[in-house]
Amino acid sequence: MEQTIFKHMETVRGITEKSINRIPEEISDIIPEGFNNSIRWNFGHIAFVQEKLVFGISGEAMKVPMNYEHFFGAGTKPADWTETLPSFTEIASVLSEQKPRIKTFLHGRLDQKLPSPFINRSGITFHTTGEAFLFGFYHEAMHMETIKRIYRSISFK
Repeated sequence: MEQTIFKHMETVRGITEKSINRIPEEISDIIPEGFNNSIRWNFGHIAFVQEKLVFGISGEAMKVPMNYEHFFGAGTKPADWTETLPSFTEIASVLSEQKPRIKTFLHGRLDQKLPSPFINRSGITFHTTGEAFLFGFYHEAMHMETIKRIYRSISFK
């Protein structure tokens, strides 16, 4: 079952990577009416949250750039950005680089208990590395749908 889960990760992340490489960076910071965040924020948020769900809450060192939490963590928004943002190329690299690290780290550990249960902002409690990791698929898909909606909104103006 573990290999099936990792194959699913490759599929989900492949969709994300294909999208970030297809969307023009020039439109990535537009926030259309009715949206809270930009395309860049959503891609960076996917990278940051997956890193946190796999490594951070397991007590492992997170390897995304230090400023990702400031830019893309839960509750952040582009309106608060004052520093230079990571480029699409950098975010795409982080997204791609996560896959082999996740597979290596989680191999044989999906049922491993977290150091302490983690409760996300929606109130969902995770007890194992696998529970948190699997939630990441839902989270990534949800933000990919938002990216698609923002892109369509910008493209049809």
